[in-house]
Amino acid sequence: MQAPIAEQIAQFVSETDLAEIPEDVLAESKRLVLDSIGCAVAAVGETKGQIGIQYAQALGGDKDVATIFGAKQRSSIFGAAFANGELINALDFDAVLPPGHVSPYVLPGALAVAEADQASGRDLLLAVAISHELSNRFGKAMDYIRDTVDGALSMPPILGYTSTVFGAVAAITRLRGASADMTAQALAIAASTTPVNSHRSWLEHIPVSTIKYTMAGPVVQAALTASFMAFYGHRGDPAVFDDREFGYPRFIGTKRWEPERLTAGLGTEWNFHRENSFKHYPHCRALHGLLDLLTDTLDEHQLRPSEIDAIRAWGEGHVDRASWLSNAISHPVDGQFSIAHGLAVGAQRIPPGRTWQSPEVVFDPEVLSLMDKVTYEVHPDWVTMISTDPAARPSRIEIDARGRTFSAELRYPRGTPGAAGGVGMSDDELVAKFRRNVEGVLADGAADRVVDGITHLESVDDVATVIRFLGAG
Repeated sequence: MQAPIAEQIAQFVSETDLAEIPEDVLAESKRLVLDSIGCAVAAVGETKGQIGIQYAQALGGDKDVATIFGAKQRSSIFGAAFANGELINALDFDAVLPPGHVSPYVLPGALAVAEADQASGRDLLLAVAISHELSNRFGKAMDYIRDTVDGALSMPPILGYTSTVFGAVAAITRLRGASADMTAQALAIAASTTPVNSHRSWLEHIPVSTIKYTMAGPVVQAALTASFMAFYGHRGDPAVFDDREFGYPRFIGTKRWEPERLTAGLGTEWNFHRENSFKHYPHCRALHGLLDLLTDTLDEHQLRPSEIDAIRAWGEGHVDRASWLSNAISHPVDGQFSIAHGLAVGAQRIPPGRTWQSPEVVFDPEVLSLMDKVTYEVHPDWVTMISTDPAARPSRIEIDARGRTFSAELRYPRGTPGAAGGVGMSDDELVAKFRRNVEGVLADGAADRVVDGITHLESVDDVATVIRFLGAG
């Protein structure tokens, strides 16, 4: 008789050795850490980030064992992890991996625990790889925002990223040396205490909620709570993943449940590194192909924003929703998803970074005026392409200017991994993005120390010696 799913996953978590993990998986794990902490530091002045930092102080009491990225304050494991989850995702500049976003949910707990416990870089690297692999597998086992049925988009009624809690639990329990049984208990506890998936409500309503599609902080807390409760002696429901009628698939609301995706080849086959995409723009990934086309066309023909008479865009089908189609911009978070606003900002040719979401840019009269010249439709080949090529994000743009129409089209936006058919972000590009994100926030020389430490993470004896450079200078 096959062991319960929770036990199979827990065995993978507790028995996997760093030496068994392919080099390209480890390399992508380092890249995810570097990119995520850079995105967090860049967001330290943003409202969402500031709220996370304030709440960290409420959670942290007088503890100061863990770094809040980009901040002068330190906090407890729970406090710093909450704040860092909110910071990583605040600008929507962090990497994208099915089920959508993963790093803001799985990295903060692991990083805070690793720093407080003075874990080695090898232990952290192993935890990062495991957490992203499990999160990707859970995403593939459940409903997904880009699902299609019979040649049409099939938008599930319940969506979200809270299944990342299991990857987060795996990272924390592995770092703390939990047995396979204790990890299984933590996974089962997390299944019964995870936050709800409210993504679909967010899609349909405006103004856009500032907590966005799935708030990172509470998922991070759920993972830490489940892990600590297992250590303290609580036990979970061992059949929670196996029972379709009354278990996790039912109460989390997913219509599709393919548990074989969780366990098939687990420990021998690694998938997440082939699907992870890094962002070149602080905006929803769905717009990145259009931004690539827009900026390349403007640069090629030396077009100025004032010369543009119209922008017609065709792109992803699932963004034909209120969150993306609204032109009502009352908060920077509105600009992270509005198609018209994103293209209007991109047309200004401002280097992508936290400046894109500064009030001076978000509410710039020229940006707001250009929004009215943008129209959007679903790309006619979108469903056909993604049905056979899940990495595809077909995009087309037409720009009317100087009495002409300039047009361009692509299949993959920048940052799409090469294994999926695109061109991934290079190491040099990733480091350059990190340096832009932390410029003016970290102390002199800190960026160099962090880049070197993360690049050679397997050689770091105590990750706290690297992470502590991420506090504000």
